[in-house]
Amino acid sequence: MMSAEQNALITEVSAGKPAGKLLRHYWQPAALAVELDSTRPVRPVQLMGQNFVLFRDENGKLGFMDRDCPHRGADLAYGRLEDGGLRCPFHGWLFDTEGNCLQTPAEPKGSTLCKRIHQKSYPVVEKSGIIFVYLGEGEAPSFPDLDCFIAPDSHTFAFKGLIDCNWLQALEVGIDPSHASFLHRFFEDDDTDAAYGRQFRSASAESDIPMTRVLREFDCPDIAVSPTPYGLQLITTRPMTEEQTHVRVTNVLFPQAFVIPMSSEMTITQWHIPINDTSTYWYAIFTSFTAPVDKEKMREQRLQLYTLPDYKPRIGRDNDYGFDPEEQASKTYTGMGEDINVHDQWAIESQGHIQDRTREHLGQADKGIIAYRRILVDAIEKAGRGETPLMVLTTDEAASIRGPATMDGVCDSGDIEHWHKVDARRRSGAPWQTASTEH
Repeated sequence: MMSAEQNALITEVSAGKPAGKLLRHYWQPAALAVELDSTRPVRPVQLMGQNFVLFRDENGKLGFMDRDCPHRGADLAYGRLEDGGLRCPFHGWLFDTEGNCLQTPAEPKGSTLCKRIHQKSYPVVEKSGIIFVYLGEGEAPSFPDLDCFIAPDSHTFAFKGLIDCNWLQALEVGIDPSHASFLHRFFEDDDTDAAYGRQFRSASAESDIPMTRVLREFDCPDIAVSPTPYGLQLITTRPMTEEQTHVRVTNVLFPQAFVIPMSSEMTITQWHIPINDTSTYWYAIFTSFTAPVDKEKMREQRLQLYTLPDYKPRIGRDNDYGFDPEEQASKTYTGMGEDINVHDQWAIESQGHIQDRTREHLGQADKGIIAYRRILVDAIEKAGRGETPLMVLTTDEAASIRGPATMDGVCDSGDIEHWHKVDARRRSGAPWQTASTEH
């Protein structure tokens, strides 16, 4: 149990708060690349309580700046792309992607005002379908050589969704392996051949056993948590028989992401990005180790649950998460449909906009969450002292962080470490592995 002050320390992310200072040391997802299309190449972005404008200029270069025009404070998210930059519709002041003022049309001929104006801008880069921004001071850290960044565009798919609660509880659901046996329990198993794009519905690797059956029948897992250079690795085992044990390997990618298996051929790398203290976007990159991702199918599946342009969920607080007592009695444990995103959304949003951790009672199954919070507090304290926190990487350090490995499959009970071989075989068989090795 923690105090209210400790809870505030790890949840509040505005610029003046300790956790906010920490998170500004890292690249943060700001938008999906597909959100900047020819119809709307300029977008407002709220990130960690600050307001920005994101745009792609006429030459295709990305820009990310403070949203209020430095002239009279008008909203640059309504600006026009023209003459090599973003022009404010109020008085026509023009800015390039670096925040340089190019024109102040109403000023007298010979005026030097424009040369003295600069709008705060931020480094921005597009990777694997997500646009990342760095809001911190000084040089931005290097990106680690994760699978989701090394794999080609054909083998990745990016999406996002809005969550109506604090970023930390959104992240912590992914550091909790035991919840899946209840929250994501289905009373019947579907055809695993039709499970593409759906988590926990395919067969476990090295077997033909549906993951739904594993979660339903073996609900008391053993969880081992180990520190890693990138955060944490969680190995969750469920003994099924004397001969067979189910092994699930997941990872915490500090500070705000987890890397988990989606199926035997695909992983999910998912970030949890504060819009402000009480709302969050999750951003995910799905990475395939076999065939190219069927992006049209993946997008179609997810748009059944989320609406454009803001990626708001169709099912949520306003309609009781689609709860159906008849379904709860006979089909799903929650009675909230078959999409596990809805299950997770209910679980974390029902904790409140900011979970009151002074009232929680953690157990052995929560050891991953406990370990993560310790790392988080340590990093906040280091950032406060001006030291370098975990995962603020140099180029050499970033190149040393690969993967990370995941697993969702069945091993011989006497050879749990077999999961390493399964991951190595999948990785070596990936059609983009050569590019990964040479990177």
